[in-house]
Amino acid sequence: MLPVKGVSLGTGSLSHFQVSKRSFLMTTAATVLGSFIFNENNRLADKMESGKLHYKDVNALISQQRASEDNGSLTKPVDQYPQYFKRSKPQYAGHVPLFNFERLLMIAGSSIGSYFHPERNEFIVGLGESTAFPYVLKRLQKQMLADSVGRSILRERPRITSTSLDLDYLRSLPDNTIGKTYIKWLDREGVSPDTRVPVKYIDDEELAYIFQRYRECHDFYHAITGLPIIIEGEIAVKVLEYMNIGIPMSGLGALFAPLRLKPKQKNRLYNIYYPWAMKSGLNSKPLINVYWENILERDINEFRQEMGIEQPPDLRELRKSQKKKK
Repeated sequence: MLPVKGVSLGTGSLSHFQVSKRSFLMTTAATVLGSFIFNENNRLADKMESGKLHYKDVNALISQQRASEDNGSLTKPVDQYPQYFKRSKPQYAGHVPLFNFERLLMIAGSSIGSYFHPERNEFIVGLGESTAFPYVLKRLQKQMLADSVGRSILRERPRITSTSLDLDYLRSLPDNTIGKTYIKWLDREGVSPDTRVPVKYIDDEELAYIFQRYRECHDFYHAITGLPIIIEGEIAVKVLEYMNIGIPMSGLGALFAPLRLKPKQKNRLYNIYYPWAMKSGLNSKPLINVYWENILERDINEFRQEMGIEQPPDLRELRKSQKKKK
């Protein structure tokens, strides 16, 4: 309704006009927005009906991936969503793949445990495998592949156990043989070749065997040197192993283990057995390439001379003689 010239509108009429104008604008906006939404819904419905609209069904993708894993399929699932902390598949029987942060935690925990409780085998095992870095084991692998005996060991993969070794036969050998020396050392120290647990934290299957071989040959290093399993003897053998083979755990043991020893024990190690172990370890041929199972009948003195290993002073006798001098 248009105002008539010369006639003024009252306050109430003006207010009513403004309310009507706002209602009109809101109604118009709602109509336009509703029309847009309705048309968009129609457009999406048309695309779905014609098969042109696709979306990722997360549940379906997860079900597809699980089915692939159950069937042993190696094909990569269509899932494009990243899965964090997904553990890789085992590479051999007993293998336990580790994330990097788990390996770091194992190094820290087993290092502390080994320092305060060196008698606990689980700490020694954990420290050995967690610090057996691939570049160290690959260097040993190259060393074995470059040697004919080393290649035979990698090809045949022998294991040192009470089953693979005829212990009764070793007891029947002459005293000067490697086999007789080995079994006499086992009997004297009260240990068995079956105490070496299987490797499970090293990812590559062949590298895992190389570390297993190193672990199972440890008692032979004790036997040919005559060193007992008491703490000083273990440390001395670790120094020999580190200088010859280069396993990091051996170096860590040689560095930190003596810190908890008594002054007299440290004196024997630093003045007698460390110099011997360093010299023999560096001068000796690679111990990792010794096929012990094939040389059990050999003369041990000839073997030491051929390898370049000197026999150290008898540790037990040295301890006894030093006690008598008190």
